[in-house]
Amino acid sequence: MSSADRTPSKNADVCVVGAGPAGALVAATLSAAGHDVVVLDAGPRFDPEEHEERMETHLRPGKREPLWGMGGERDAYSASGGRDYPLNAARVKGIGGSTLHWQGMVMRLHEQDFRLDSAVGAAKDWPLSYDDLQPYYAAAEEALSVAGASDNPFAPPREQPHPLPAFPPSYSDSLFAAACETLGIATHSVPNARNSEPTEEASACVGYGTCKPVCPSGAKYDATRHIDAAEATGARVLDRVPVQRLEHGAAGERVTAAVYATPDGSEYRQEADEFVLAAGGVETPRLLLLSTTEQYPDGLANSSGAVGRYFMDHLFAGVGGRLDEPTRQKHVGFNTTESHQFYDRADASRSAIKLEFLNYAGPSPADLAMGAEEFGDALLDRIRDEYGTHIAVGALVEQYPRAENRIRLDPTTTDDRGNPVPDVVWRLDERTRRTIRRANEIQRAVLEELGADIDWVVGPDNTGPAYHHMGTTRMGTDPDESVVNPDCRTHDLENLSIAGSSTFVTGGAMNPTLTLAALSLKAADAVEARL
Repeated sequence: MSSADRTPSKNADVCVVGAGPAGALVAATLSAAGHDVVVLDAGPRFDPEEHEERMETHLRPGKREPLWGMGGERDAYSASGGRDYPLNAARVKGIGGSTLHWQGMVMRLHEQDFRLDSAVGAAKDWPLSYDDLQPYYAAAEEALSVAGASDNPFAPPREQPHPLPAFPPSYSDSLFAAACETLGIATHSVPNARNSEPTEEASACVGYGTCKPVCPSGAKYDATRHIDAAEATGARVLDRVPVQRLEHGAAGERVTAAVYATPDGSEYRQEADEFVLAAGGVETPRLLLLSTTEQYPDGLANSSGAVGRYFMDHLFAGVGGRLDEPTRQKHVGFNTTESHQFYDRADASRSAIKLEFLNYAGPSPADLAMGAEEFGDALLDRIRDEYGTHIAVGALVEQYPRAENRIRLDPTTTDDRGNPVPDVVWRLDERTRRTIRRANEIQRAVLEELGADIDWVVGPDNTGPAYHHMGTTRMGTDPDESVVNPDCRTHDLENLSIAGSSTFVTGGAMNPTLTLAALSLKAADAVEARL
């Protein structure tokens, strides 16, 4: 599965750094258009035939190695912002990137997300509108085989139905629906990047329930689909070749090469006409900061000083408990009902809330059985007692961009190649805490209406990140305040583009993959126009 030849491509039109969803979509689009594309990724190729074994490893009790090989000197990092940030739990280095372990829920940002400053005097407006991105959203949904329905009264306007029908509501969704109706909370389906029915690419979801961290059936989208498509039209994809730095020409206006290392310790220079960074919201700014020269002493494409700054993530808020009746949890590993009723902001006092009705509260029978000391009837009694009556409401909460939240280099710690590691500087502000408290109020009201015995709350004091890295190479029209333009091309270098959620100006409270996919397709069109 691993690349046998890791020498540079000759006469490459495009060099893409990163083989996650952003890089894969750019590579597939440009390769299909007839361009010579090479993709460089720091991680390995994973054999899809081993995904079922990974699921079994995940389900086994006891201490085990990280499922996707993250950790060690290669993936070292710091977190000096006053809060621990579990970066290696948040990402996968390898062909397919973090879509190998994501949950697969995909929704569009709301129209208000693109104009927060204009609407409520908060954060900053994007330099493009929802209307500008709408055709790319449609293309991204097609590319990711999104299953959904047009039943969300709070969603932005659509131009066509989702490619696949929505997944039906779960049993616990029906319990939530009754409580929410009493409380005046509107609920609706959830768009998912997984097959609700078979397609040419994959079978329908069969309900393993381990979507995060691994889908054994392949029904959930991952970026290897577009890597395969790119290779089928002639692209080269090299694994285990971490890019060490980017080099530029004498005038400082164009990137000339990506310098990468190979497993045997060699270094090579991949030249190309166009370069696209798609290494995620942490490694993309890190690579730019590592690429210092006399002309760019603070890092490549960083004349604004914004590279690495405005780091955002979503925060989790949740309330859970138990009912005196079955809730049938863990039949699916993803959400099928949400409410966006509390999403748009009336003013700047709070940020967005996306309410989620969880289908995976509490332990599964396998979790209980594999961790139990009992056998036979005693084990059966324990499973009957502890499984199937748990219930929970989650939420993603928006964090507004702040310059002090950032990715920077930690020169005191180096990786396996001797490069300074990324340092995640990340804190919460009072507005985010206030929004989490509001989400908890709504969640508690729903569970109390159901008559649940509440036994846990994730609030502002024990919240954690949703692992959605955004904002670290933000988009804008002013080169003094932003890193890339609305086409995702850097202001400073005319042949360097950045694809991914690092270009987000604000993050909303929607899972970011569909928006980063739409922006990546938009960026690919702009690169194609320049070639």
